[in-house]
Amino acid sequence: MSVKYKRILLKLSGESLMGAQGYGIDPQRLGEYAQQVKELAQAGVEVAIVIGGGNIFRGLSGAAKGFDRVKGDQMGMLATVINSLALSSALENAGQPAEVFTATPMAPIGEYYSNRKAIAALKAGKVAIVAGGTGNPFFTTDTGSALRAIELGADVMLKGTRVDGIYTADPEKDPTATKFDRISYDEILSRGLKVMDMTATSLCRENGMPIVVFDMDTVGNLRRLVIDGEEIGTVVYQAK
Repeated sequence: MSVKYKRILLKLSGESLMGAQGYGIDPQRLGEYAQQVKELAQAGVEVAIVIGGGNIFRGLSGAAKGFDRVKGDQMGMLATVINSLALSSALENAGQPAEVFTATPMAPIGEYYSNRKAIAALKAGKVAIVAGGTGNPFFTTDTGSALRAIELGADVMLKGTRVDGIYTADPEKDPTATKFDRISYDEILSRGLKVMDMTATSLCRENGMPIVVFDMDTVGNLRRLVIDGEEIGTVVYQAK
C-alpha cells in the first residue's frame, strides 16, 4: 500500500485524552487513538508519538500556584510518562507492538531514549512513544515533539488538536476567524499565531521539518491524512 508519509511524528495533547470527563484519561478516547495509530502501523507507516501531560498536570499552571518552576515542569514530564504508558497499553491490547522511551533514565518504566534505539523500534514495526518532553524544564512538549521529529528523520510532524487547522484567530472564541490551508513558518511568527511555542516553530523552520495541524478528535482523520493523502488541516512550510 502506498502512503503519503513513510515515517511520522504524531504530537497529541494530553487534554485531548480527557474526552468529555474534564480530567485524567477517557478510555474511549484512548481506544480510538490506539485503533487509528494501529491502522497506520499496519499500513507500513513508521509512527513515533509524543503526548503532552495537561490532562494530569501542567508545569506552568503549577508554577502559577506556587510550585517551583523546575519542579513543576518535572511533574509535568512525569504526567507525559503516565499518558505514554496508557497509550502503549492501549496499543498492545489492540495487537500493535509499542515501546515507551523516556527522556531521562526511568527503567523499568521505559527505555532511556536515544534516536538510534527509537529508530530501531520503528523499523521493527513498533510504535515508538517518546515521553518526558526534552528531559529539561522550561521546554514544552511541542518543542520536545519538534526535536524528536528532527532527530528521528520524520517526513512530517503531525500536530493533532481539537480544531481542523490553523486560523487567523482562535475559532472557538472568534467566529470571524478564517482557516489557512497553507502557511509559512515566517508568517506564523510574524502574525504571532499560537500554533506551537516559538521555540518549537523556530526549530522546525531551521531544520525544514514540515508540520500539519489537524483535527485528531474526528475518527478517521489520521488515515485520511497519512494513508489516503487527503489535504486536511493546515500545512506549515518553509517559504523560499
